[in-house]
Amino acid sequence: MRYLIAVVLAGASLSGTQDARTFSGVISDSECGRDGHVSMRMGPTDGECTKACVAAHGGAYVLVTTEEVYGLSDQQTPEAFAGQRVTVRGTLDARSGTIRVDAITTSVALETPEAVTRR
Repeated sequence: MRYLIAVVLAGASLSGTQDARTFSGVISDSECGRDGHVSMRMGPTDGECTKACVAAHGGAYVLVTTEEVYGLSDQQTPEAFAGQRVTVRGTLDARSGTIRVDAITTSVALETPEAVTRR
């Protein structure tokens, strides 16, 4: 019995919940993902293409960062942010690559030095 309790406690500590953190990127869809919307172009903007791919092609809303494409547990809220740079607060399930979404807010994009120089 002691062995069983020790195994259960060890398993619980290894699978402990991760802390919520923030992820920055662009709300896109699983059909276009990192490749962008050039090949499908289902609307005049990236946001419209994202919404169309989700509605018409069975895609799911995802967060595209510079390193990864993450699935999002909430598939309702991202629609309002389709094609926009956002910050997602949530907990990452590393096995599935899905963020359990707590909140999504718009991000303020910082200007690149090239953009400032072109003015």
